[in-house]
Amino acid sequence: MPLHLLKLCVGAESISDLEAWIEERMTLERRLGRPQEQIHTTRMVPKRIDELVAGGSLYWVIKGQIAARQTLKAIRPFTDGDGIGRCHLVLEPVVVPLEPRPCRPFQGWRYLTETDAPRDIDGRSGDLGAMPEALRRELAEMGLL
Repeated sequence: MPLHLLKLCVGAESISDLEAWIEERMTLERRLGRPQEQIHTTRMVPKRIDELVAGGSLYWVIKGQIAARQTLKAIRPFTDGDGIGRCHLVLEPVVVPLEPRPCRPFQGWRYLTETDAPRDIDGRSGDLGAMPEALRRELAEMGLL
């Protein structure tokens, strides 16, 4: 069973904000002739790397709700120019919307088990996938989703 990471998506107001940021970064990488990888840098290195890259995802908390996820492709620890250990989370640039779930703010990241992870919004989600994100968010805040 894969293990996941949970992290705040600071600065994003919505899933579409996150997708726009990813597209902007990928366009820049393409223009600079660099490999088109989406990389998120974090200060701490997860200890359970093998479990995370064996089908895990990075679950994003956007405006107080677990709202989207991206598949983890690789985790690359490194030391920055100041000698501080950091980590690149290499992500699939596809954002998968989730059935929204409230989540309090926290620092860094948390492990998330498969059984605790919210479900993807897909064909089995009925009309939820066709619903605008703002409406899903509002209904989840009222406890109706």
